[in-house]
Amino acid sequence: MGHKNEFGHFPNPSKIPIFVPAEKMRLFSFYMESREFVRLELSKGSCRENYKYFRSYLKDTTKLLVLVKANAYGHGAVQMATLLQEIGVDYLAVALPSEGAELRRAGITLPILVLEAAAGDFREIVDNHLEAAISDMNTLKRFVAVLSERKVENYPVHLAVDTGMHRLGFMENQLEEVESFLVNCPLVKVAGIYSHLAASDEPKHDEFTHSQAALFQKMASHITSAIGYKPMYHLLNSAGVERFSEYQFDMVRLGLGMYGLSCKPWVKLHPVASLKCKILLVKDLGPDDGTIGYGRWGKIPAEGMSSATIPVGYADGIDRRLGRGAASFSIDGKRVPTVGNICMDMCMVDVTGTGAKAGDTVTIFGDDPTIAELADVIGTIPYEILTRLARRVVRLVVD
Repeated sequence: MGHKNEFGHFPNPSKIPIFVPAEKMRLFSFYMESREFVRLELSKGSCRENYKYFRSYLKDTTKLLVLVKANAYGHGAVQMATLLQEIGVDYLAVALPSEGAELRRAGITLPILVLEAAAGDFREIVDNHLEAAISDMNTLKRFVAVLSERKVENYPVHLAVDTGMHRLGFMENQLEEVESFLVNCPLVKVAGIYSHLAASDEPKHDEFTHSQAALFQKMASHITSAIGYKPMYHLLNSAGVERFSEYQFDMVRLGLGMYGLSCKPWVKLHPVASLKCKILLVKDLGPDDGTIGYGRWGKIPAEGMSSATIPVGYADGIDRRLGRGAASFSIDGKRVPTVGNICMDMCMVDVTGTGAKAGDTVTIFGDDPTIAELADVIGTIPYEILTRLARRVVRLVVD
């Protein structure tokens, strides 16, 4: 609990003088300043180029929706939604109502589809003018009850139909029940009917993808005929747009493609995000200095080395498996491998022979290395690395 002073009170810690050696204080101040320069730079130019690339597959009348769920795949939901609204996308989609509410508070006016409406508060959907994705009768009835409570009619919903993903959506044998309900319910209006392709990026499953598209057309037409008006149909994801544009229907949904990753190895899209930081300090180490970092995994070679400490670690989303030389980052076009274990807030890289100094910029991923390269190192997908980026990493739109 601490010690009371002569007046019987615990002293205010902010009033206790702390004497710190000048050099340590300088390094601490530089570290705190450098934290402000751990940032994810979002390229407006790259975003526009990726938008143009996917639009080139589409008819002028086809709408384009971009997913900004999970903090826009780690890019920053508000920053990306603002940018996407500016460049002209038609729709946004989030996973949860709270994500949509955050965008509304930030001034986003585009239609926003909530893909997991049942996982949140239906009132939050209605109050923020979000569009609900409905996957089952129970969710539909619960949502209608909220609409009745709010005295709202013709509220836009999107019906998910299951064409083979078997994750969410109405099965074909459930259509008559939902159609009968909708015909007698003026509180909702079907704004869209959609499904999700399970393997549009893998040629070995192309026959299955075609079968999904055929079933989707059949189910969507059945619903349309029953309700007496035509909602938007949307089926394709990013890979679907690139490989099956004949099924673009009324709208397509872009995820990772919009952020700069193509399912076609020969297509080089532009990464929207580049994770960068500043070097804290550089140490010139000789063989007698032994090792670097926790567990002494960073071995100093006989000829010595220069080690740079940078202010990013696993608390920022840098996977520990990228340590011990498994990955390399970039300084002014020169690759610098990691040294030793990744720490919580820092890691070390080998800058021997690069001339690197404190304050220089290090690119963790972007054009070089790419996010796909880092994902390969640890046997995962780019989505995972991006969505693990901590909120404390500053997101900043550039160019």
